[in-house]
Amino acid sequence: MEAYQEAEKLRTAAARLREEAEGLEKEQARERSLAARRAFDRFDTNKDGALSLSEVKAGLEKTYKLEVPDDKVRRLMDDLDTSGDGQLQPDEFIGMDQFRNRLEAMADDERRQGLEAKRAAKKEAEIAKLIESQLELINDKQPSGTDRIVSVLPYLLPLMDSLSYGKFLLAGHENNPLVGVLALLYTVYASIPLGGFLAFFALTFLSGNLATNRLVRFNAQQAIYLDVALFLPSLVATLAGAASSGLGVSIPPAIGELGSDAVFVTLMAVLGYSALSSILGVTPDKIPFLSEAVDRRVISVDAIQFIDPATGEPFSKNSDKAVEEDNDKADDA
Repeated sequence: MEAYQEAEKLRTAAARLREEAEGLEKEQARERSLAARRAFDRFDTNKDGALSLSEVKAGLEKTYKLEVPDDKVRRLMDDLDTSGDGQLQPDEFIGMDQFRNRLEAMADDERRQGLEAKRAAKKEAEIAKLIESQLELINDKQPSGTDRIVSVLPYLLPLMDSLSYGKFLLAGHENNPLVGVLALLYTVYASIPLGGFLAFFALTFLSGNLATNRLVRFNAQQAIYLDVALFLPSLVATLAGAASSGLGVSIPPAIGELGSDAVFVTLMAVLGYSALSSILGVTPDKIPFLSEAVDRRVISVDAIQFIDPATGEPFSKNSDKAVEEDNDKADDA
């Protein structure tokens, strides 16, 4: 019985405390409402029962010494203007304490965005510096005079290997100085053990050396492709000879000579175009089919794509402009 009475007393005390708390909350709410109404009346200078942007801004500056930019006042009003009429009604005005809290929250958010923008700008600057240092390793500059001369030399490999196709055209012209030079070069080339393989691997290394000017790398790779392409006519001739033997048909020698002459003349035209373009400092990339494959193979600055390991997103090589824009945003913030 005593326990029941004690419990009843506790319930009565709890109910009384709840009533007192509710009364206190109502009193505080009424005081906040009155304070908000007084502040509203002070702001409402034209006494039309609504606050415009200019009235809110002037009230903050005059009454509470808060200098707030127009854009922040507009953002604050847009947040509170539930009616959407562009003004604050008495029931939309939240009072100065809440006003200050909202403004401080906006300022904190802008400071946070400013710090994030600065961090992003710093990261972009570091990325730009990294990319620039990496791109400096790739010699994609305009070729110098030495580069132009060196870029012609790789074509000596397909030239030497094509002389076997030109034996019919060159026969009888041994006294021609040009033919004499070709004969001397071929003698030296043939005297080197495994000269063709050594030249092939040397050009392969040269085409992959990014410190070498791109014109030299391009011509080295194109010379390799031309040399490999010279294998096709001989393969066709071998297959044609085997087929004719199997069928019991003989191919006239004139056809073989004409085919060899055509291969040699075509290659001389290609080599002449490539050498002249290279001497002029222009990449000889107009050879059908072949040059397109070479261009894809030889690395250039424009073809490189850097990937951010943290995000997996590609970096922009033209990131200097992006860095400047991010710095401007950070400064504004």
